[in-house]
Amino acid sequence: MDSIDHIAVQTDSIIDSVKWYKEMFSCEVEYEDDSWALLKFENTKLALVIPNQHPPHIAVKRDNLESFGSPVKHRDGSESVYVKSPGNNTFELIRYPK
Repeated sequence: MDSIDHIAVQTDSIIDSVKWYKEMFSCEVEYEDDSWALLKFENTKLALVIPNQHPPHIAVKRDNLESFGSPVKHRDGSESVYVKSPGNNTFELIRYPK
């Protein structure tokens, strides 16, 4: 069964958003730089992304990425392919190294 890995929302300021999410919710910062941050909640992760770098999306763990396109490697070793749903929502199909 597929599982949701993270949900990504856009922000104009990673620093301000990380501060707000940490103060508002009980989450921890797994990663943060100028272009994105990954926040860990008890049941999922939230990615903060800046416009023109990543679209807002829902990431779902999948093993068969090649069935949907050519996977792109990320700085954390994961690979992903972006696809659009019939409703024009963006999904990132993501695979982590084993």
